[in-house]
Amino acid sequence: MTAHPAPAGVHPPASVNSQLPNSQFPTPNIQFPITFQRLELEVGVGNSVMLRTTIDSALHLRAPAPCTDSVSALPRRYHRMMASAQTWDPASYARNARFVSDLGAPVVQLLAPRPGERILDLGCGDGVLTKRLADLGCDIVAIDASAAQVEAASSLGLDARVMDAETLPFDDEFDAVFSNAVLHWILRADAAIEGVHRALKPGGRFVAECGGHGCVDRIRTALVRGLQRRGLDGESYVPWYFPTAADYAMRLRRGGFRVDTIALIPRPTPLPGDIVGWLETFAHSFLQPLPESARADFLHEVRAEVEPHLRDATGTWVADYVRLRFVATRTA
Repeated sequence: MTAHPAPAGVHPPASVNSQLPNSQFPTPNIQFPITFQRLELEVGVGNSVMLRTTIDSALHLRAPAPCTDSVSALPRRYHRMMASAQTWDPASYARNARFVSDLGAPVVQLLAPRPGERILDLGCGDGVLTKRLADLGCDIVAIDASAAQVEAASSLGLDARVMDAETLPFDDEFDAVFSNAVLHWILRADAAIEGVHRALKPGGRFVAECGGHGCVDRIRTALVRGLQRRGLDGESYVPWYFPTAADYAMRLRRGGFRVDTIALIPRPTPLPGDIVGWLETFAHSFLQPLPESARADFLHEVRAEVEPHLRDATGTWVADYVRLRFVATRTA
């Protein structure tokens, strides 16, 4: 890929790279199929000056859905998913998705938690990463929409509560809101941002990492095609919202935040086992329209389609993850 220079006269501050730590986990020796036409990195300096670096490649990626406030204007696939939510099993999550919390170090570094701070963990999952924050001396409230995950988090001694991220009840309560690998499951992003803004004290920070534009594109495409071959509208079962940096930055600013840092970060992610385990954990929505007897064949068909691209010479499966990572500050 070829990097193009930033516009003349626009330079990032010297601290930008240190503000955007990348994980130190090894990348497998495979030809990783990032399908970006361009990857945008936008860093806010104060409220106005923006650095934009574009990285071109030979392949084309679908344009993102337009930003919208209206639920009725969301693409058809979002409507279906509002009525059929992803379900979570803590045991399956621990077995197939422990890397989610294990790879959370960079966003924790961005959070820079201080003892005594009151922090809301938005989408705590089974609480493993949340517990690390609590162990640092932070006063943590952990929320998740999954009762099973909240039960698992509570078993670690956390103040964990079942709660919808789109309808947060807090007012001027937290020094920071932290979220890891959750925001791409929240389809009404503006409602969540509004609730986070209200939950924070003035000057409080919103620090998060989630799936960004292009995340698991190979897997997503194979899942959609598999349903389409069965006469179903595969797009309508996509449960994820993977925004560009520009889209989410606009939403944050419109929601009353100053965007301090925001970036899309390709992060090829080795999986702990076969990709079927990943599909069973994260792609439940694609199985819902299929009878139980047809699900195994569907999963193995998807597996066969992505295997040439996502399995390396050693047999390791590597998901084509792209992360959106940001720090924003409540301005009023």
